[in-house]
Order: sequence, then C-alpha cells, then structure tokens
Amino acid sequence: MVHSAVLNPALLASIKLTGIDWAIIIGSILICFVPALFYGKKSSESTSEFFASGQSVPWWLAGLSMVATTFSSDTPNWVTEQVRKFGVAGNWQWWAFVLTGVSTVFFFARLWRRSGVMTDLEFYELRYSGKAASVVRGFRAVYLGLFFNCFIMGMVTLAACKIANILFGMPYWQTIVICGVLNVVFAAHSGLWGVLIIDMVQFFIKMTAVFAAAYFALKEVARRTGVGETAFAGLQKLVETLGTQQVKVEGHEPVMSAIDGTGQPILNIMPNFDMWQLALMIFIVPIAIGWWANWYPGAEPGGGSYIAQRMLASKSEKDSLGGTLFFNVAHYVLRPWPWIITALCSIIVYPDLASIKEAFPNADPKLIGHDSAFPAMLKFLPVGFMGLMVGGLIAANSSTILTHLNWGASYLVHDFYRRFINPTASEKHYVNAGRFCTLLLYVVAAYLSTILSSAQEAFEILISIGAGTGLLYMLRWFWWRINAWCEVVAMISSFLVSVTFFIMKKQGHGLPFAQTVIISVAFTTICWMLTAFFGPQTDRKTLISFFKKVQPAGPGWDAVRREAGLPESTVKESGDHMGLATMGWISGCAVIWSSLFAIGKFLYGEYSMAWILTAIFVVSGLVLLRVIKKLWA
Repeated sequence: MVHSAVLNPALLASIKLTGIDWAIIIGSILICFVPALFYGKKSSESTSEFFASGQSVPWWLAGLSMVATTFSSDTPNWVTEQVRKFGVAGNWQWWAFVLTGVSTVFFFARLWRRSGVMTDLEFYELRYSGKAASVVRGFRAVYLGLFFNCFIMGMVTLAACKIANILFGMPYWQTIVICGVLNVVFAAHSGLWGVLIIDMVQFFIKMTAVFAAAYFALKEVARRTGVGETAFAGLQKLVETLGTQQVKVEGHEPVMSAIDGTGQPILNIMPNFDMWQLALMIFIVPIAIGWWANWYPGAEPGGGSYIAQRMLASKSEKDSLGGTLFFNVAHYVLRPWPWIITALCSIIVYPDLASIKEAFPNADPKLIGHDSAFPAMLKFLPVGFMGLMVGGLIAANSSTILTHLNWGASYLVHDFYRRFINPTASEKHYVNAGRFCTLLLYVVAAYLSTILSSAQEAFEILISIGAGTGLLYMLRWFWWRINAWCEVVAMISSFLVSVTFFIMKKQGHGLPFAQTVIISVAFTTICWMLTAFFGPQTDRKTLISFFKKVQPAGPGWDAVRREAGLPESTVKESGDHMGLATMGWISGCAVIWSSLFAIGKFLYGEYSMAWILTAIFVVSGLVLLRVIKKLWA
C-alpha cells in the first residue's frame, strides 16, 4: 500500500487566503462577469435573444461555451474518485462518450441547425403529430427542465460545498447562498449571450488553474518522497511508485497492493479483463452499450440539452458542426490529464479517507469521500495560485450553473408556459418569466444538493434513469416509424425499471450497476421498438413537412420521400453524405483517443507507444480535415 509522509501540522487548519489571493479572485470574477452586464439590454429584447442569442453565435464561441459548461466544479472531483477506486481506466466511463459526441458532429449537428427550432423540445411538434407530440413536449419540459436539470445542478452545488468545506471550513448554507446570488443574478440579467461570454473567459481561467494544481501536486509528491523539489522529479517518482501498484474495491473502500493480477493496475489505461465485473462496469458496458443507449446531459445520443442549445444558437450549419467538433476535441483531449495527475498524486499524499480527515479536522465528516481528495490537494498551491484556483473553481461552478439555469428556464417558459398556459403574452412578459424560473430552479437545485452524497452516486442515478432511450433519440432523425408514443413509452419504461432496481438495492438485493444498465437498456429498447411498429403512427403530412425542412439522409425516409414526390437527389443536395460522415466519425474518434492516450504515454515515459499513438493521431487528423473540407464544400 502507498503511504503518505507525516502531515505538516501547519497545513492542518483550513486554508487562509492572502491579500494577493483575494485580489486575483476578485479580478477573475470581474473579468468573467462584468462583460456579461452589457448584454442585459440585448437579451431583454425577445426570448430568441434571451434563450438562443438570436441564432447568430460563431462556431468558436459555441464550442468554447460547450467546453466550459461541461467543466463543472464536480467534474475533477468525480474523476479523482474514479482514479482512486478503479485506476486511470475508470475514466472509460466517460471516455466512451467520445463515440456519442463525434457522432453528433457528423450526423446530427447540421440537422439540428436546419430544423430552425429555438429549443430541442420544440423539435417534438415539428417531428411528430397530434396530442402525443404536445404531451411529450410539455412533459419533457418539466421532466428535463425542472427535475433532471435541478438534479445536475444539485451535483455541481454539492461539489462546490465539498470544496469550500474542505478548503475553508465553510458550512453548506454559506456556499449555497454565495453561489446562488452570483449565478442567479447574472443568469437572469444577461440571458444566453451573457452565459456565452462568461463561459469564454472562464474556460481559460479554469484550464490555467487545473494545470497549476497538477504542477504543484507533483512538486508535493517530490518533496514528500525525498526525490527533490521539481514537478518532473515528482512525476518520475509517481510513475515509479504507482506503476507497481494495483487497486481493488473491498466493500466501499479501495485497497492498494503490489500488482499480482487480482486487481486493476493503477496507471493502466485499459482495464484488467481478468476482473470481469470491473471491466464490465468501467469499459465493456460504456463502450459497447452506454454511448448509444444511455441519455446523459452533455453527451446525449443525437445531441440535446445545452449542446443542442448551442447548435441551435449557431449562425449557420458550418458553425454548428465546427463548434461541436471543437467541443469534443477540447473536452476529451485538453482537460483530462491535469485532473488525472492530481488524482494520482492524491493517492500518494492521502492514501485513504482517514488521512484526508486528519489533514482537515475542521471539515464536515459527512462531506468527506474519495471525491474530496481533489480539493484536498489544492492546499499545496502557493500564494497567488491559490487565488487563481479559487477563481477557477468559482468559474467552473458558474459556467455550469449559468448554462443550466438558462437552459432549464427556456424549457419551462418556451416549451411549457408559453406553449400550454399563456401563449399570447408579450416577449417582455416571457423574458421576465424566464428570470423568475431562473430563481426557482436554483432554489430546487440547492435543496437537492443536500440530499446527494457523492458525484458517483449522482452519475449512476442519471445513467439509470436515461438507460435505453439513447438509440431512440438517434433513430428519430433517420427512421420515419419513430413516433411520439415511442418517446413516452421509453421514458416510462426506463424510469420504472430504474426505480425497481433502486428499491431492490435499498432492500439489500441490489445487482451490480453494469448489470442493471444492461437489463434497463434491453427492456426499454424492446418496449419502444414494439411501439414503433404497433403504436399510433405520425401523420403523413407532418412527416412530409419534416422531411422537406430537415432533409435527413439514409433509407429510413425513402417511403416518405417517394410519397412526397421528391427525387433521391434532393437528399444529396443537402450535403449529408452518409459515407463521408461515417468516415468523419471514425477518424474523429481516432484523433481524440490517440491524442488523449499519447499524452498519457509521454507522461508515463513510455515513448515508443507514445510515438505510435502520435502517428495514428497525425494520419487520422489528415483524414478528418479532408472529410470536413468535403462536407463543407
């Protein structure tokens, strides 16, 4: 087992910020938020400006905003928990979503922009017909905009509370109030334009902060292990030490020992397939099933939520495609390794929860878990960098909360209140309704944050509730038989089976998480597939109208195209070449994974494999650029 050095008594108390730190924190907040103040008037003009930025967002701003939004305050905590429990390979639970994200780039981004809707829920009454279409739109407006959205914000707020409690001994309520005032005021005032501008600035602050965290974590490893003072010496010692260690979860606690084949080697990027239950959970299910079958915010099969919001707000189809591609590369390549390195350092510094509790005696014991190891490592940041990190953490929290407040309010106002309750009010009335919903959403999210216990628990709940619905959200673009009742049946069946497994777990008869996902996916998929063939069909007039507007490719619409009297060349004119799109999808995934793993191998000092992966990156990158050039032509 890896042992930490004796803890420095001077570090046992909560961290104190200096005047320099406070100046940097205040400066970071001002740089992020002050520009957003100037967009209040523009956002008040209409709901299109408040929720969709007038559909005039350039690709680079849309892409940066997507990246910033998914870089929330709970993300490094969650990554740290996975690394401490399952090694680096535990990240396959989200690395598998590369397949989802890149498929959105090449198969769905242009279709979303072509649809011309303001929110992705408005899509339902464009694609489906009858009362069922209205029911699905109204239900999902509340289900996603209120319940799901607040649940995600609750996760992010929980992480913020843990970080503030570990670092500064702040009680729960203080963190909730401070974050609430900051985020609600700016979200209500500036609308999506303000969110986009804030996201752009926050991205660079957050990236600088997490690189600093990894750098000084490595210096602390070097100091504690007596190999010097430099980060490079710390990295070499980290690889040397953890390269011989494996981890096994016994009960709920990870236990480390020398590698003997019975555990997951900590530094390995791939899982130990001899441990089939672990491999099933962290790799096989995500890569074989999860990416196309499960709905998860930010990585929705077919696109959706705030990713769709940015695509719909883009000023053209090219901007929609370009922004989504940039997001996926930045999301999976630029960000992971600083988090992973900090998490690996935490294993040496804090080998168990007891060592974290010992280092932070003023922290609330109920808030300490393995996801607390990331904020615990931040105590080693020097003056100035601590201020930058706090500013970065505030930025990480705000970029996600601001997006979810605006996105959720757009659902509640545009897709529920305006559509079903008060359809004739003025634009100013709807904008004010959006501001009221912004406050309501944060209050609900703050309450939910007090119920959750860890980032992993929340992640599993979200995956369980959305299991089995993903394929439906992809096929509805390419197969006319998908109807509104399929969506109703998918939501109900997925929710019922997840509740069943939750009750079984509470009664002591729970199944491993991977097995519950497989069963949920199978049951839900069978239910909605039967509905597609035997349920009420979408009105043909609606199908023809949708096809003419969006012009989806593939054989799934041939019957509708022929009925509309349109030649096959109509689809080809739209530029959605499925062969090229497939090549772009494959090469895009290769670019992301090869570059991601090449960085890891360089850090590990495994240079032969690193250069092989680099060569794959170059070749697949050239193919990707050629595909994009042809698609845009």
